[in-house]
Amino acid sequence: MAIVLGKPGVDGLSEAVSVLREWQYDGAPMQLHPGDLGWFWREGAEATAAAVRTWSRDGQLLAVGLLDGPRLLRMTMASDAQRDEELAQQVVADVTEPECGVLPEGRVNIEAPKGALIQELLSEEGWKADEPWTPLRRALTEPVEDPGVRIEVVGQGQADVFAAVLRAAFDGSSFTDQRWSAMAAGLPYTDARCLLAYDDQGDAVAAVTVWSAGPGRPGLLEPMGVHRDHRRHGHGEAITVAAAAALQKLGSSSALVCTPSSNVGAVATYKSAGFQQRPEVRDRYREA
Repeated sequence: MAIVLGKPGVDGLSEAVSVLREWQYDGAPMQLHPGDLGWFWREGAEATAAAVRTWSRDGQLLAVGLLDGPRLLRMTMASDAQRDEELAQQVVADVTEPECGVLPEGRVNIEAPKGALIQELLSEEGWKADEPWTPLRRALTEPVEDPGVRIEVVGQGQADVFAAVLRAAFDGSSFTDQRWSAMAAGLPYTDARCLLAYDDQGDAVAAVTVWSAGPGRPGLLEPMGVHRDHRRHGHGEAITVAAAAALQKLGSSSALVCTPSSNVGAVATYKSAGFQQRPEVRDRYREA
């Protein structure tokens, strides 16, 4: 059977989320996580569906992609399909031809698991390696230490505070309590938590969202940010430790995060919170 490119629609998102959960395992290369779809869900279910692409054979999903912006495709495959030659060739063909509706003409990027055959085929087609990112992992087999600050789990009543901290943590962020509500209504948020850290004066100083992929599977931190007015006080480390504890409570086997290698402060923060640095990964990009 031929490989079929699909655009699932809102009704098909549950299957995409389900297979992404199944494909997560400890020791896997850094890859698209159900939490990535969950974070995108802040734009709403219809926008999320419009950004998802799938590749299947005989009705079985083999790969899922997320258009995280118009020029970045983040994707992963089932572990036994990452070296599937027919799949890799079809994906490369679909992302190369703008009329397929995956990526437009001009400069575009693809994020795919390290070691997947698509990486080699894209390289042969002239796609270059982009700037490095650093994945980090913390095993959750041992009890997680106390973060040393007050941590609150965010509900609708704290959504405006959570949104304000994120806006103050990320330049250009437009996150709002309405977007929090949209995200919290999404399928992946069933296994997620938003946390706020407070300092001794009672100010909300850091925020994080954690996404479980189910018991015994790695969970994801996305995003984590510290309010710009409260940096360099250890709040990033504290909220990251709290995130690991929250994932452990949700049954996750480990906690994952990935940040640009150029963001040396973020890498240092995650390492101070008990995360182990893993080999760098790089997108593939095509010149304009």
